[in-house]
Amino acid sequence: MPGTDGFLNGFIDDYFSECEEHLAGATRALLALEESMGDPAAERGSIDELFRIFHTLKGISAMVELRPAEDLAHHLEDYLRAIRERDLVVSADGVELLIQGAQRLEQIVAARRSEGPLPPIDDVVARVAGIVGDHSGARPVPANSAPRSSAVADVPAERRWTCTFTPTRELLAQGIGVDGIRKRLTELGTIVAAVPEVRADGGIAFQFTLSTPAAIDAVAALFGMPVDVTAVQEAAARDSAGPRTISDPPSSTAPSHVVRVDLTRLDELMRNVGDLVISRARLTETLARVERHVPPVEWRDVHDNAAAIDRQLRTLREGIMRVRLVPIGEIFRRMPFVVRDLARESGKKVTLNLHGQSTEIDKYLIERMMDPVLHLVRNAVSHGIEPSETRVANGKRPEGTITLSASTAGETVVIEVADDGGGIDAAAVASRARAAGLPVPAGTPDAAALLALLCAPGFSTKDDADRASGRGVGMAVVKQTIEQLSGTMTLETEPGVGTRFLMQLPLTLAIADALIGRVGTESFAIPQVAVREVIEVAGADVRSIERNEIIPYRDRALPIVRLGRLFGIDAAPSDRFHVFVVGTGESEVGLAVDRIVGQREIVVRAIVDPLVRVEGVSGATDLGDGRVVLILDPVKLTRGAAAVGRRAITAIRAHVR
Repeated sequence: MPGTDGFLNGFIDDYFSECEEHLAGATRALLALEESMGDPAAERGSIDELFRIFHTLKGISAMVELRPAEDLAHHLEDYLRAIRERDLVVSADGVELLIQGAQRLEQIVAARRSEGPLPPIDDVVARVAGIVGDHSGARPVPANSAPRSSAVADVPAERRWTCTFTPTRELLAQGIGVDGIRKRLTELGTIVAAVPEVRADGGIAFQFTLSTPAAIDAVAALFGMPVDVTAVQEAAARDSAGPRTISDPPSSTAPSHVVRVDLTRLDELMRNVGDLVISRARLTETLARVERHVPPVEWRDVHDNAAAIDRQLRTLREGIMRVRLVPIGEIFRRMPFVVRDLARESGKKVTLNLHGQSTEIDKYLIERMMDPVLHLVRNAVSHGIEPSETRVANGKRPEGTITLSASTAGETVVIEVADDGGGIDAAAVASRARAAGLPVPAGTPDAAALLALLCAPGFSTKDDADRASGRGVGMAVVKQTIEQLSGTMTLETEPGVGTRFLMQLPLTLAIADALIGRVGTESFAIPQVAVREVIEVAGADVRSIERNEIIPYRDRALPIVRLGRLFGIDAAPSDRFHVFVVGTGESEVGLAVDRIVGQREIVVRAIVDPLVRVEGVSGATDLGDGRVVLILDPVKLTRGAAAVGRRAITAIRAHVR
């Protein structure tokens, strides 16, 4: 049909967003249904919710002509209808079917989004037919059929109305779109069909078939929307006024509190704010130079205005950042099914506890962290949780527990994946690493060295690859992804007790608070979230061993890395210098600079050219004076120093007080 491609291109992004929301709701409802099996009252709420979700997915999939998703949702709806009409009861096989159907719908939508081949639905449809049988009269829907006619015949209702909405630029400017129309219609009844129509003039209209006991006047009065409403079927109890059409529709609708914005537009807006931050820094530098030439009375006004701009710009930046934040539940919602499937496959008993699903994080980070979290959860089932017999023999409950949690601390989000399994056998890992030709420190590796071995490319603790793990690439990718996001990962494990992976990430990557250090004439920026403490050190407190330096720090020794030596910068000798303390536990290291310039809000410019990319430098920024300042990555910068420093500490620990 002419004009259809243009319509689909403009509507498809909204479709994907809608599917994400509804599939997330389906996940929650399916988990609730599985837990409430055997309790008819509790089951009813989940069944009704799932029926509404699959029905909506069917309708919006028809709008974008994604027939496999439409047909699959229709068959799942058939099964749920049979349960609602008491022809069937909820069974374990039925819940399995719904879970498989929801996962297949997610795969279809993902394939459509990436323009890849669509997965088949025949196996799921066959299972529906096998369970439902003749109870509900379920039947396949031809791929080229219009869903409206079959859906109308399936859904009993006292009255049905055909509601037609024709979008225009004027209506869209007022915030009135097809999504809002559809949501308001569902408040009054059930949309049994939703079909886009291309008119003769090339315009697009949307025709909804609404099932509701309300009279036509109630339909028009409730919505206050620019829709044409026509009665198509009514119960005998209704008066004989006959079909009616609402003319002269009102030009406004109830306001919506949710606006979907393309992420690229937010990226552009954040870049504009970044430019403002740089301009503000340049203004600050200029004002500092001219301060002595301005009378104090006039300078006070200039200073107050500059301070007000600083506050307003920070408020703007934080506001835009909040718009980019989405609940981390987008990651968490997939994990119960992953754990469930892997536990069944391995014969283990596993419970997954989720905490902090409402914790918000940048949408970009959500997309990048999906696979790392998934891999750690898979590893927890495959490597961490022991078989029930082993757990009972060791005095544990037969059912293992995996905990997935998220929280925020200032500008940092913390994601934790923990299990109460058998822990990691450090000696066994070291032995296997040596056999694989990897460098292994003498003795039993500590937590940091153990994590480094587990994340080494090609290293695996399994001989054979299985569905969950054993390919030797997962942990290396996990670590690489976290480091690319300017984050850190630490490991805590105790044999027989369990294992915990802790990931710390910045809430956003575009603009950040940083501490500025100076070495000679050069300045460096270190993200504030990576710095645990800043200390001043006397030169006489430094101890040297094996060409490395350590200093006393909180009743222990701290290895330090002098940025001047690292970057070949000549610096004037001084009796005192400053140290940024970064890392945690055994990975704690100090970055030494001549002096601290202060704390600044910086715009992060990533270095994407591989020819100029340097290990330990995550990007660059401009502090306002026109000179490029390198942004350091403390994790990579001090990677080797921590291990060397620990050996030095062991050798001279007795001499450091």
